[in-house]
Amino acid sequence: MRLPRRPTVYEINTAVWLQRVGRGLGRSIALDEVPAAEWDALAALPVDAVWLMGVWARSPDGLRIALADPGLEAANHAALPDLTPADVIGSPYCVREYVVDERFGGPAALAAAREQLASRGLGLILDYVPNHVAPDHPWTTSRPECLITGTEEDLDRHPDAFLRTPGGVVAKGRDPYFAPWPDVVQLNAFAPALREAVAETLLAIAGQCDGLRCDMAMLMTNEVFARTWGERAGPAPQAEYWPPLTAGTKAVHPDFVFVAEAYWDMEWALQQQGFDLCYDKRLYDRLAHESAESVRGHLQADPGYQEGLIRFIENHDEPRAAATFGPAQARAVAVAVSTLQGARLYHDGQLDGRRTRIPVFLGRGPDEPPDGDLRAFYARLLCAVDESDLHDGDWRLCDCEGWPDNDSSRRLVSWCWSTPDSRHLVVVNLSDAPAQARVRLPWDDVAGRSWHLTDRLDGERFERAGDELAAEGLYVALDAWASYFLAFAGDD
Repeated sequence: MRLPRRPTVYEINTAVWLQRVGRGLGRSIALDEVPAAEWDALAALPVDAVWLMGVWARSPDGLRIALADPGLEAANHAALPDLTPADVIGSPYCVREYVVDERFGGPAALAAAREQLASRGLGLILDYVPNHVAPDHPWTTSRPECLITGTEEDLDRHPDAFLRTPGGVVAKGRDPYFAPWPDVVQLNAFAPALREAVAETLLAIAGQCDGLRCDMAMLMTNEVFARTWGERAGPAPQAEYWPPLTAGTKAVHPDFVFVAEAYWDMEWALQQQGFDLCYDKRLYDRLAHESAESVRGHLQADPGYQEGLIRFIENHDEPRAAATFGPAQARAVAVAVSTLQGARLYHDGQLDGRRTRIPVFLGRGPDEPPDGDLRAFYARLLCAVDESDLHDGDWRLCDCEGWPDNDSSRRLVSWCWSTPDSRHLVVVNLSDAPAQARVRLPWDDVAGRSWHLTDRLDGERFERAGDELAAEGLYVALDAWASYFLAFAGDD
């Protein structure tokens, strides 16, 4: 299935979701046993693709390591006070094999789920973990040349960084800024054997879905990998890791979408290496910790670059949005990320205001009452996005002008969308104080007629004269964390 330009993606923790749906049915279920009403509910949000996070076979060895880690146990208990041993199922990023876990029904069940999604016009996105595999992954014995290896001396001197596997001593997976992950072993991005093996793996996965979210994708770039592993990795190849892999996959599956989990301002580099979309973590950080002026500066980046970003205020790695932002602020930043260029990502539970981030090792989440008002807000927002031609329209950043004695306009950000048949303006107050401004519209033909403005979020209506809009801009006054999502309709 070909995903639309600027898709809306909905992330589901597969294990937790199936447990929740199954509990409502009174039994455990696999992916091919999900009731039609559940798939209907996803399509009705509305979204364009579902990311089933964590479908691959989890590692028994990785689970044993995780169960022995006091820090992980404490995090699991904090999220799930009534934790039982059965709730800890291992990390979805400690992959034993790229075959659908039998607890979810295996490959046939995933194929059935994909059919259910496709019949409703939804694509399927899965995970790929390029940097590491589980200690009991078949490659540790069949393809040890694909891994960063070590010696018995390495293991004796640095047991926190090396691990004994059936194929010998290997390095634990890591990134350059943190201690090694205890439950995974490191692949060697510079090894020709790995690149050949991954090309085969990606083709096999691409036959089962419409896109991949690639975990920590920047770790495999030549510069980062060399900085992380130095001489242990061997000499860096001339070619980067990702371009032949993304191109080779798309040669067979032309509509396939690659999504990079990306940090450290490496989004542009990864876009050049074949990724269609990259996490916009920088925008998330600006929305969470910085000012509207910082956000506005971020949005002045090259439009082509922005088209290749996926915006979010929550995913399985970040704290819940409801726990990070105040109630009004959460709505403001949701409007912002939902109406920008590029793609948008929502996380299961975000729309209901859930506050507990569920560790990926768990197969069950806590019971949390939904926030009905927030759910109703998101229903209006997602429908407005879907109905406003944001997939195909022309996006423009708008200037917000103040006055010599009132600089509150700096608290606002604004942009507009236009197609031959529609026009929309978004204005968001990203501050805890009221703000006023004149928003300059970039449309040349607003003068000479009256305009009817309707807020897509609350239905409020306004009438404005086109001559005033053209000469002075649209006057707006917004309370703290308030926003407008205005549809423009002009008299002929």
